[in-house]
Amino acid sequence: MLDPSQALPCYAMVRFLIERLIGLGVVLFAMSIFVYLLIGLMPGDPIDLMISADPNLTAADAERLKAVYGLDRPVHERYLAWLGNALQGDFGYSRLFARPVLEILLPRLANTLMLMGLAFALALLIALPLGVLAARRPQSLTDGAVNLFAFAGISLPPFWLAILLILLFAVALGWLPAGGMGDGSLTGTLAHLVLPALALTLASVGGYVRYLRASLIEALRQDYVRTARAKGLSSTRVVYGHALRNAMIPVTTIIALDFGTLFGGALITETMFGWLGMGKTIYDAIMGNDYNLALVGLLLATGTVLLANLLADLTYAWLDPRIRLE
Repeated sequence: MLDPSQALPCYAMVRFLIERLIGLGVVLFAMSIFVYLLIGLMPGDPIDLMISADPNLTAADAERLKAVYGLDRPVHERYLAWLGNALQGDFGYSRLFARPVLEILLPRLANTLMLMGLAFALALLIALPLGVLAARRPQSLTDGAVNLFAFAGISLPPFWLAILLILLFAVALGWLPAGGMGDGSLTGTLAHLVLPALALTLASVGGYVRYLRASLIEALRQDYVRTARAKGLSSTRVVYGHALRNAMIPVTTIIALDFGTLFGGALITETMFGWLGMGKTIYDAIMGNDYNLALVGLLLATGTVLLANLLADLTYAWLDPRIRLE
């Protein structure tokens, strides 16, 4: 039986989760309208592209194709028709690939999440020890070196880092492939994943180090830390057992906000390294006037970022149980 003292936090957490999921649905609905209208304003016409690719198509064929794709109807009718089909699980066909868009996008989304997951894990593995090291010795030579590294990471754009990594590790040293997806084996995939993941990692790690350093320095000045030290606890236990958990709360906010930036960086990185992820697919869809593919791809990207923010909110509640009651 549930302890009565735990009933209120559990109820508050469930209510919070339901409210956030409803809000996520509302945002996705609004985004679908905005993106649909925005894509409709893109220059070029997919029918014109089809005619230019096949000179045998006549004007009558063009009119028939417009009717098939619904391009002869007003934009609000096209959107309502698309929304009705989407609510039934039919998100349309890709004109470029001649396949249902979800068959194309879901494997690409998995590739992007694999790339971002590796970059995110590497960024945390690098940022956490560096941020703690700098916070424990503020204004020292070590702190200065960590800050210099962090500023360099923040200042260098992902595309520049990507070019630098390709020139160094693929062209000069020949250790890693410059791009592509590999032969499908695990080692081949990992070899092709290293450079794009490293480019994303270096672009994110500087910000994490800076925020963690500042947050941990502030936490180390709190009364509960002084009390822990007065009890005779070791410096390592005070930092990792008491201060770091509270210092991670504002850092979690930055990490959640950075997820969208990481997704945008993945678009550039995937294009430069030829990694078949969501970023490259959306880019190809926009350049090829593939409306359905671009629309659903952008909505999937938005939904992924919103879910990451929801996960961050749940992490707040784990780090600070008082948040469950708010």
